[in-house]
Amino acid sequence: MAISKTEKFTKTENKISDWAKALSHPARIKILKILAQKNLCMCGDIVDLMPLAQATVSQHLKELKRVGFIKGEIEGPKICYCLDYSVLNEAKNKINEFLNSIIIQ
Repeated sequence: MAISKTEKFTKTENKISDWAKALSHPARIKILKILAQKNLCMCGDIVDLMPLAQATVSQHLKELKRVGFIKGEIEGPKICYCLDYSVLNEAKNKINEFLNSIIIQ
């Protein structure tokens, strides 16, 4: 069984890797685009706009929430999701810094 050695890498390296993993599915990219366009969106609304089952969309929302790209607030029987711009801006800046550091110009 493989043992994770994430503690051997910097906090920033682990964060960038985690963000990249969260962005590695086209459904998650679509969800982020939907939330950006609507600013706030109920889970059911997101499901209606996706070619996926509700349970599948919920799993993608869970992953985006885990890395902090979205926040969810309970409103009655539903959860209202929105983008967390502070985390998204941090990800943008750190990923840009990383890419700029490895690209020879």
